[in-house]
Amino acid sequence: MKWSRIAIPTLKEKPADAEIASHELLVRAGMMRAVAAGIFTFLPLGQRVLGRVEDIVREEMNRAGALEIMLPALQPGEFWEESGRWAEYGPEMVRVKDRQDRDFCLAPTAEELITKTVAQIAPSYRDLPVNLYQIQTKYRDEIRPRFGLLRAREFRMKDAYSFHADLDDLDREYADMYGAYCRIADRCALDYRVVEAATGLIGGDVSHEFMVLSQVGEDTVTYCSSCDYGANAELEKYAPGEDRLGGEGEDGPAEVHTPGHTAVVDVADYLGVDIHQVLKCLLYVVEGKRLVAVFIPGYREANESKVKSVLGTDDVHPLREDERKLFPDIVPGFCGPVGLEGFMKVVDEEVKGARVLICGANRVDYHLSGVEEGRDFQADIWASVSCATSGDRCAQCGSPLKIEKGIEIGHVFKIGTKYSKTLGGNFIDEEGNIRPMIMGTYGVGTTRLLAAIVEQHHDDGGIVWPRSVAPFDVEIITVGEMNEDGGGVVQDLYRGLRDLGLEVLWDNRDVSPGIKFNDADLVGIPLQVVVGKLFLREKKYDLKFRESGSRHQVAVSKGPEAIKEMVEGLS
Repeated sequence: MKWSRIAIPTLKEKPADAEIASHELLVRAGMMRAVAAGIFTFLPLGQRVLGRVEDIVREEMNRAGALEIMLPALQPGEFWEESGRWAEYGPEMVRVKDRQDRDFCLAPTAEELITKTVAQIAPSYRDLPVNLYQIQTKYRDEIRPRFGLLRAREFRMKDAYSFHADLDDLDREYADMYGAYCRIADRCALDYRVVEAATGLIGGDVSHEFMVLSQVGEDTVTYCSSCDYGANAELEKYAPGEDRLGGEGEDGPAEVHTPGHTAVVDVADYLGVDIHQVLKCLLYVVEGKRLVAVFIPGYREANESKVKSVLGTDDVHPLREDERKLFPDIVPGFCGPVGLEGFMKVVDEEVKGARVLICGANRVDYHLSGVEEGRDFQADIWASVSCATSGDRCAQCGSPLKIEKGIEIGHVFKIGTKYSKTLGGNFIDEEGNIRPMIMGTYGVGTTRLLAAIVEQHHDDGGIVWPRSVAPFDVEIITVGEMNEDGGGVVQDLYRGLRDLGLEVLWDNRDVSPGIKFNDADLVGIPLQVVVGKLFLREKKYDLKFRESGSRHQVAVSKGPEAIKEMVEGLS
């Protein structure tokens, strides 16, 4: 492919709306353009990369025994009403009405439709198991589309669904899908972790997320440095480090004057104590009508996902200033568990047995010192409601935990009979009984995967594509008098590389060498072959490896074969 025949509209400047590297570089490298917030056009180079990513996904799904299908993106609302998710999905679901005023949606996922489909084509235990997948455009009306492809309103996704007669068979398929996802991430050259995850709106009992480590990730990943433990923030477990909550010294609670000091750090500094001695209180309004006081170690942050899980509802938010009048007996900033009546107290498990604590005295400008759990207060609910922090250890093996940001690229679920029971996804077993099929569901966001690759593979010059997903294997850059056909030499090289099975981009534009070199780094093709002064002087090609920046010279006589060998050595 010649550059002059393909639309690669590179940009020098960062797009104004780009907040992260992948968004910036995919636009600057001429791979995509924004149509509206969270909606993008993929240009030829970007489509080639996306195609390679999806080829990897397709190959691994086929290898694992799944069969490709295509479901409609426009789905009847009645199926979603039947499952109960028409209301659950809320405003994120893109809903439309046809000319007969019937409800439809642009599907964000396909559990309902696939269950209805398989119920028709696999009515007997002899037809099971079956694993069907599709790679399709999905739609979610994000309240705030941002981060380019990471939170888009229209995105590409591979979703697979397996159906089984028993749990053992689901476990086998789940393990196969887990392995396929690991191979997909490995082939895309990603640094990732697999973590336990909550099932959310999809439902089910067991799920795992595949998280690409990145500082721009919107999720927190807690994982062990030694064993295979990993979980997202909603399910993380940890053993506190050596610095435990509490202190030593005086016995019995005593009021201390702390005028205007409400923040944990300020209280500790004012009283001259370590932050590990201070008990933090957070006030949450539940379902708009009741107040819950959550107590955690002062050196930790509350994990609101855990709080919501403990309280059994997502309708939970921190007490707002305008809501204080609804709870006149509470003293925000000076609230403590001792003598607190009329409100539920949820206390973090780490507080058990803690002594010589500092906590609010439920009186403006006063705290209590010398407080002891059990003697001076008790919890209504004990639960792990804090976030893991630096110094914590793995609950499984005791090794140090690592806490990093991550981008979710895939999620696998054991969803059991949630949809088959509701939607009539039944089969006839060996005894002739009608039973609901047992399901698993497995999703990979292919456009998210593409963005995650760029987040981990870029530098100051631009994108650094792993060869497995690069739009081309080699870029030929002709400069100076070699920019034309070069007496047929460049044409011979171009054809020779293609004849050897390599994908080649030839930058034959009539622009300066500096523009060509900068664009080559920006676009990020793994190997650059420069045909210019070195060729004229020594009959050699000047090769640059995009990832390392190292340069090599190859004699024209060894050209295509030697270059192919170098390309095949790239990861």
